[in-house]
Amino acid sequence: MNYPKHLLLLVCYLGILLGLTQCKFVRYSLTGVNTEATTIFVANFQNRAGNGPPNLGQDFTERLKEYYQRNSPLAIADADGELIIEGHIKTYQVLPIAPSGDSQAAQNRLSISVEVDFVNTLDDEKNFKQSFSFYSDFPQEQTLDQVENAKIDEIFEQVILDIFNKTVADW
Repeated sequence: MNYPKHLLLLVCYLGILLGLTQCKFVRYSLTGVNTEATTIFVANFQNRAGNGPPNLGQDFTERLKEYYQRNSPLAIADADGELIIEGHIKTYQVLPIAPSGDSQAAQNRLSISVEVDFVNTLDDEKNFKQSFSFYSDFPQEQTLDQVENAKIDEIFEQVILDIFNKTVADW
């Protein structure tokens, strides 16, 4: 029999997809998650920086949980997950940068650092304690109150991506 090429390609693609869905040794998705774990516990992050918005730690915790829910097959555990993330906001600071001729900074920089303790109960070699940090600049003409929420969002987005990559993406 002589089948059309597109029908043969379709059968091949379906076979590959079926084969990929049957892999149970390591969970690897298109997002790059590479772990045998099925659950993750994210403890509440405290703001130990001494400044910043009062809900900074809680906001970071919730965003971190949401990121794992959206981008991995891991279920968020109430306690005792196979993967455990704990930590705290280590620094929250605004510093002047890019000095201008009139002895004022042309820009300010908001930087946030988060200390993370990661435990993989299935593989002790993947455990680590590490700081993750990022910053965002804003012009001197704007106050921190005007840009703070947007800058925190930008910084958290990058820090959370870095944590995700280090914990389950093996980057």
